[in-house]
Amino acid sequence: MALNLEVRFSRRAALLAAGGLLAGCKPRPEADKVHLRLATGPAGAVYRRIGGALAEHISEQVPGATVTTVPSGASTDNIRMLRAGEVHLGLTSLDALITTDGSAPDGLAAICRLYDSHLHLVVLAGSAIDEFRDLGGKRISLGARDSGTEFTSLRVLKLGPVNADGRYLSQAESAAALRDGTIDAMFSLTGVPTPAITELAQRHPIRLIRLDAQADALFTAYPGPYAPAMIPATAYAGVPATRTVAVPNVLLARNDLPDDLVYAITDTIFTHTGTITSASRDDAAVPEAWHINVRTGISTASVPLHPGAAAWFRDRKR
Repeated sequence: MALNLEVRFSRRAALLAAGGLLAGCKPRPEADKVHLRLATGPAGAVYRRIGGALAEHISEQVPGATVTTVPSGASTDNIRMLRAGEVHLGLTSLDALITTDGSAPDGLAAICRLYDSHLHLVVLAGSAIDEFRDLGGKRISLGARDSGTEFTSLRVLKLGPVNADGRYLSQAESAAALRDGTIDAMFSLTGVPTPAITELAQRHPIRLIRLDAQADALFTAYPGPYAPAMIPATAYAGVPATRTVAVPNVLLARNDLPDDLVYAITDTIFTHTGTITSASRDDAAVPEAWHINVRTGISTASVPLHPGAAAWFRDRKR
């Protein structure tokens, strides 16, 4: 099977090398090489970390493939770059991808579901903000522009309804601004734990505001991508377990990526998950990788699987 897969991939790669995967790409002299771009996220975000791990392992395990990461604002920015042909692969939260009628954007398909993000609402321990409604009039980071955090936090505030003084800051910028007192709270839709919040909690006592009522409101208004969840007490130093909302994250591909190539990428993600999780065990680099598994990987809601990924999941059942 591995030999046949490599042969099919080499033939596809030759076609890609001749024509170029993206507009403006020059033909590659190596017929068995393909160079892919993977959109990740901003500094301090889990997308940046797990995207880097995926790129590294795909490059190591898929014959002839090299994957380069592209920093971004995150979810909606990644979707934009995919649709524009600027990248081949990208990470996104499911709610930012699914339109209000339940469909996904044309030209894109899912390779798999990876892990779930949890919506954090973070304040310093001494803050006067005790619950969601206290955000009215406060200086709040909504995440980076075009990020999943921005998308979901704006939905939450609209459903509140709560009028806040929104700021657009990356994960790392938000944590620094909260520490320095230039904002009063920060939203973060991310994996648990997330580096920027972990580092902040290690230096300054923080609290997480419960969002269980907001989880119910999102689930009612936008059925499909949301579920009630809990950020565990083990996530951040000195912070008790907190109820919130979870959103799945998926790895997307352009529909014009060859089926054999996507099959190989899917195989690498699930067959070599242990390699990624071993790395995270050693240095806590990618704890989200522990949540990648075949059982949930196929669950991408109304977003269709790429034919190459669908073929891999079918073969897995045989």
